[in-house]
Amino acid sequence: MPEDGPAGSAPRLRRSRRLSEVFAQLARDAEGPVTLDHICKSLGARAFAPMLVLFAGLNLLPLPPGSSAVLGLPLIIVAAQMVSGKRRTWLPEMIGKRSLTPEQFRSVMASLVPRLARMEKLIKPRYWPFWRRQGERIVGGIALFMAIVVTLPIPGGNWLPAFCTTLLGLSLLERDGILFALGSLVGVVAISVIIGIFTAAGFAGHALLSWLM
Repeated sequence: MPEDGPAGSAPRLRRSRRLSEVFAQLARDAEGPVTLDHICKSLGARAFAPMLVLFAGLNLLPLPPGSSAVLGLPLIIVAAQMVSGKRRTWLPEMIGKRSLTPEQFRSVMASLVPRLARMEKLIKPRYWPFWRRQGERIVGGIALFMAIVVTLPIPGGNWLPAFCTTLLGLSLLERDGILFALGSLVGVVAISVIIGIFTAAGFAGHALLSWLM
């Protein structure tokens, strides 16, 4: 996980530090507008898994309506880069330049970091079934599908896909095969719930049309 670099520089990734500690440090060090580009560079050149955890984790917080559509877009972009085998994380300028004030960033991290820290206590490298690039592509593929679902305007339908993506990002970060299996299971449940919502909406719509006619 990230390691502190020279004074004033972005922290470098080092395995001994947890992602929650990195986010907490970024919040403490924030002095000016915190852009997504700054966060991405702070997490390192290959920040795919941490970025998945960040954007998916934000969707687990009680944010204003419509926030999932905004946060889902960078999630889609990061996941698509993983599937295509890109070697560096990249965000379009219109997204990368989006920023929060230091106070806003600290407020968001104050909600996200404790949740992330609790999950990290249960994670460790074990039973990882993939080679490095293979696992990245597979996790990216599942995350891409879940990210698309996150952006859909489905009431209450984005929490489980975001939770699935958070678990998968953490599993990739720590090479935890058990967490990968759990995240995949949550993904199956999420898809089932979404199908159920659409099916119920279809039946309700059909019943309404029948009643009106």
